[in-house]
This record gives sequence, C-alpha cells and structure tokens, in this order.
Amino acid sequence: MDRLTSLGVFVAAVEEGSFAAAARRFGLSPAMAGKHVSAIEAQLNARLLQRTTRRLSLTDTGQTYYERCKQILEAFDDANREASDSQGTARGVLRVAAPVTFGAMHLGEVVARYLDDHPLVNVEVLLGDRYVDLLDAGVDVAVRIGRLEDPALVTRRLAPCRMVVCASPAFLKRHGTPQQPGDLLCAPRLAFSEAVSAGDWTLFDARNRAHVIDGPCRITANSTQMLLAAALAGAGIAYGPTFVFGEYLRRRKLVALLPAYRTTELVIHAVYPSARRIPLKVRRFVDYLTEVFGDEPPWDRRAKL
Repeated sequence: MDRLTSLGVFVAAVEEGSFAAAARRFGLSPAMAGKHVSAIEAQLNARLLQRTTRRLSLTDTGQTYYERCKQILEAFDDANREASDSQGTARGVLRVAAPVTFGAMHLGEVVARYLDDHPLVNVEVLLGDRYVDLLDAGVDVAVRIGRLEDPALVTRRLAPCRMVVCASPAFLKRHGTPQQPGDLLCAPRLAFSEAVSAGDWTLFDARNRAHVIDGPCRITANSTQMLLAAALAGAGIAYGPTFVFGEYLRRRKLVALLPAYRTTELVIHAVYPSARRIPLKVRRFVDYLTEVFGDEPPWDRRAKL
C-alpha cells in the first residue's frame, strides 16, 4: 500500500470519526480504508485507534502519531504548492493594511512595481494607525511597526525603523542647537500622540546610558506628516522615524540633532494571519517589500544618516 495514502486515510478517519467517511474522501471502500490503517498498526506493532460499532477513538500512541502525521501531510502539501507556485501566476485581490504615513509615503511605488509584474492582481490598500484584526477585516498582509502584540500572527522582518531628533535650520538659528539631551527639556517639542509613550523620548550615550526626555510638548498630533510640516515651518524639535524625516534631512531642510547619541530602533514587519497556505499573491508582494526596503532602506540611504 502507498504509505502516504495510508497516513492520509488515518488522519481522515480521525477527523471524520469513521472509516466510511474517510473512504469517501479518498474514493475508497470502507473496508479498504480500514486496511490502510491496519497496515500502519501492523508495521508499528501498536494500536492507534480503538474501534467500536459506533465510533473511533485514539489511543495515547494514536494521538501522538496523529499529530505528527498531520504535520507530515501539511509539509507535503506545502512542498507541492510551492513547486506549483514557482510555475504559477499570482491572481486575485490583495488586501494590504499599513500605517497611514508609512503607506502614503512608501507603499505607492512598491505597489506600482508589483502590479506591473503581476497583471492579474488588483490591490486594495487600507491605511490606518489603529490595530486591525486581520481575519475580521479580511486583510491578506499588514505592515506593522514596533512591538507586535499578537503572538499568533506570523511575521517577516522587512526593515529597521530608526528614529531621529531634528529641527529646521531656521529654528536652530533662533534658538540655538542642543548639545546634550538635557537641552531638550525646555525646548518646544513636537510629538506623535499615538506613540506607546507619547512625549517620552529616549536617547543613549556612548556608555549606553539612557537619557529620557519627558514632560509637556508644544505640539502633539496623531499624524507624523503634520509634525513634519510643523518642524519644517520652525515650530520646534521633532522626534520621529527616518522614513518620514529622512528625505528632508538629505535636502538639508532639517538638521539631525545630538549625533553622538543613539536613538531607539524599532522594526518594520510584514504580518500574516497564518503561515498555512499563504497565497502566491501575498508571498510575491512580501518579497517585493523585502527587496525594496531591507536593512538599509531607501529613506536612510538618501538621508545618509
């Protein structure tokens, strides 16, 4: 007998609760389904199922064997799917969720390139800074930044998210350039209100000692693009991700402050609802994100931080 078929019949019998139902799944007679399972038991010299006229139940050995068989069959299905996908074509609607500012500033180009290479895929992008349950929202993949709260989600690292303290040249000309973290305590600060600890900025010196800058801020906003505009207009000192401020640092419209101090570094991830049966359209899109961003993302290369 084919061993893989026998494993499949055994798993189906457990899941369906009878040999008759397992037989229907594989197009066999109930008697033949029973023979497949009996052949496994004979080879193992172990009882896997307790059989009565009304139901099947797993033995302790059968429970362990069932769980391992499930893993083997799932791995076999994955291998077949991946081999088929390598010759296949991505198609359908891809639903992507991402933070508002990151998506608006950096996903457009990636999506355009992806669609150019995958003409049978349409993309629906959902931008928002609030947590979204991927399954409830029908999202295929999400871009998330910082700590990930749900351990059930499957993640893939895309890029670092570096933070920077910066201000406009005009502001520094009027107020002077901070030389140490303590100088920020009395400065007008511009803070992102949706941060985990809004208004609390942490800098690390060469000895890795943390310097926490807290207290009231001159402007708090739930949009880093709004804070960018305020910083460019000279309203104060901003603290935020280089994917927002990097281009303006490169163009010298903003100046990075306290270069001797290290800022916190977060991580940008792609997040999936499940590792099982990830559609080809999703895997190809995440490959694009990884290729475009990487350990030295374009906004950091351009800023030359």
